[in-house]
Amino acid sequence: MHDTVWFEIQGKPAVSIASSEFSDAATTQAQALGMQSARRVFVPHPIQDATDDEMRAKADGVIDQVIDALTRND
Repeated sequence: MHDTVWFEIQGKPAVSIASSEFSDAATTQAQALGMQSARRVFVPHPIQDATDDEMRAKADGVIDQVIDALTRND
Protein backbone atom coordinates (compact mmCIF):
# COMPACT_ATOMS: atom_id res chain seq x y z
CA MET A 1 0.00 0.00 0.00
CA HIS A 2 2.83 2.41 0.73
CA ASP A 3 4.08 2.30 -2.86
CA THR A 4 0.58 2.61 -4.28
CA VAL A 5 -0.12 5.67 -2.14
CA TRP A 6 3.26 7.21 -3.04
CA PHE A 7 2.63 6.78 -6.78
CA GLU A 8 -0.91 8.14 -6.47
CA ILE A 9 0.37 11.22 -4.63
CA GLN A 10 2.80 11.70 -7.53
CA GLY A 11 -0.16 11.66 -9.92
CA LYS A 12 0.60 8.21 -11.34
CA PRO A 13 -2.15 5.59 -11.29
CA ALA A 14 -1.17 2.59 -9.19
CA VAL A 15 -2.78 -0.53 -7.80
CA SER A 16 -1.69 -2.89 -5.05
CA ILE A 17 -2.01 -6.58 -5.79
CA ALA A 18 -2.02 -8.98 -2.86
CA SER A 19 -3.40 -12.24 -1.62
CA SER A 20 -7.01 -12.16 -0.47
CA GLU A 21 -5.76 -13.07 2.99
CA PHE A 22 -4.49 -9.49 3.33
CA SER A 23 -7.59 -7.52 2.30
CA ASP A 24 -8.31 -6.28 5.83
CA ALA A 25 -4.68 -5.29 6.35
CA ALA A 26 -4.67 -3.39 3.04
CA THR A 27 -7.80 -1.47 4.05
CA THR A 28 -6.27 -0.62 7.43
CA GLN A 29 -3.02 0.55 5.81
CA ALA A 30 -4.84 2.64 3.22
CA GLN A 31 -6.78 4.36 6.00
CA ALA A 32 -3.63 4.90 8.07
CA LEU A 33 -1.87 6.41 5.04
CA GLY A 34 -4.76 8.79 4.47
CA MET A 35 -5.86 7.30 1.16
CA GLN A 36 -8.85 5.05 1.76
CA SER A 37 -9.48 5.00 -1.99
CA ALA A 38 -6.06 3.51 -2.79
CA ARG A 39 -6.70 0.95 -5.50
CA ARG A 40 -6.20 -2.70 -4.68
CA VAL A 41 -6.89 -6.05 -6.27
CA PHE A 42 -6.70 -9.40 -4.52
CA VAL A 43 -5.78 -12.78 -5.92
CA PRO A 44 -7.01 -15.99 -4.29
CA HIS A 45 -4.99 -17.15 -1.29
CA PRO A 46 -2.60 -18.95 -0.89
CA ILE A 47 0.27 -17.77 -3.05
CA GLN A 48 3.36 -19.03 -1.27
CA ASP A 49 3.22 -22.61 -2.53
CA ALA A 50 1.66 -21.89 -5.92
CA THR A 51 3.40 -23.21 -8.99
CA ASP A 52 4.33 -20.92 -11.86
CA ASP A 53 1.29 -22.14 -13.79
CA GLU A 54 -0.98 -21.52 -10.79
CA MET A 55 0.43 -18.00 -10.43
CA ARG A 56 -0.19 -17.33 -14.12
CA ALA A 57 -3.78 -18.49 -13.67
CA LYS A 58 -4.20 -16.19 -10.65
CA ALA A 59 -2.80 -13.27 -12.66
CA ASP A 60 -5.04 -14.08 -15.62
CA GLY A 61 -8.00 -14.12 -13.23
CA VAL A 62 -7.45 -10.54 -12.08
CA ILE A 63 -5.92 -8.79 -15.10
CA ASP A 64 -9.22 -7.13 -16.06
CA GLN A 65 -9.62 -5.85 -12.49
CA VAL A 66 -6.09 -4.43 -12.55
CA ILE A 67 -6.67 -2.67 -15.87
CA ASP A 68 -9.98 -1.29 -14.61
CA ALA A 69 -8.36 -0.05 -11.39
CA LEU A 70 -5.59 1.68 -13.31
CA THR A 71 -7.82 3.34 -15.89
CA ARG A 72 -10.90 4.46 -14.00
CA ASN A 73 -11.17 8.00 -12.68
CA ASP A 74 -12.19 7.89 -9.02
